[in-house]
Amino acid sequence: MNTELAGKVVLVTGASGGLGTAMARAFAAEGARLALHYHSQRAVAKRLAAELGTVESFVVGADLRDEAQVRTLFAEAGRRFGRVDTLVANAGVWCERDIAVADMSLAQWQDTLATDLTSVFLCCREFLRLARTQQQGNIVLIGSTAAVFGEPGHGDYAAAKAALAYGLTRTLKNEIARFAPHTAAYCGGRVNCVCPGWTVSPLTERHLQNHAVVRRVTATMALPQIARADDIANAVVYLASDKLARHITGQTLVVAGGMEGRWLWRPEEVDPALA
Repeated sequence: MNTELAGKVVLVTGASGGLGTAMARAFAAEGARLALHYHSQRAVAKRLAAELGTVESFVVGADLRDEAQVRTLFAEAGRRFGRVDTLVANAGVWCERDIAVADMSLAQWQDTLATDLTSVFLCCREFLRLARTQQQGNIVLIGSTAAVFGEPGHGDYAAAKAALAYGLTRTLKNEIARFAPHTAAYCGGRVNCVCPGWTVSPLTERHLQNHAVVRRVTATMALPQIARADDIANAVVYLASDKLARHITGQTLVVAGGMEGRWLWRPEEVDPALA
């Protein structure tokens, strides 16, 4: 099916990470032009850009917690392409250690919210200013199942992602509709959120080598299988397409195999080799 993304400009934050890389490849396969953001992994982002071959792309670094750097990021993308059609706000952090809220430092709480929430606010604000000028554009935010079910030991992360998945998504879908209004030829500006569950990535690889962890997390899924990065990327591409998702906005799409906040399988019923 034609996504009509060929020639569209997509800015992917955190493009040097596992999910971001998959998203960039998926958009490139549709012929989109790409602004590939990285924070510290410049070499990885450069290799990704080279891999994308004939698709027009460029690599740009920024600390998204810094207001001035975010402004520069969008200004550079605008200079390079003349516009930005889609923002994929993917960059974020997840602390691997389990730390209960009772034991969490204020510094960790503030750092997580700055990285996972304030950075997204700054990116969305700059994008909305572009959308107001262009009178077109859409946003795909990347949340987490932690936003839906909570995540013991990761209250900071769950709180930040819940703010994205619900409060911000549902507010911005109303605001962007006035900046980029529906016309006879255009569906109107849209904002949606994808919430991945456990997904195979460099960040989770160590944890997923533990069969007990795999059994525990897949026991909550109707489809007891860990997601692959392409599963998330395909959902993002779908929501970014004004052709395929023209009447979808303000929605939170959970890509997690039908996960619930309870066990659907006893752990011993799940074969880790198939998960």
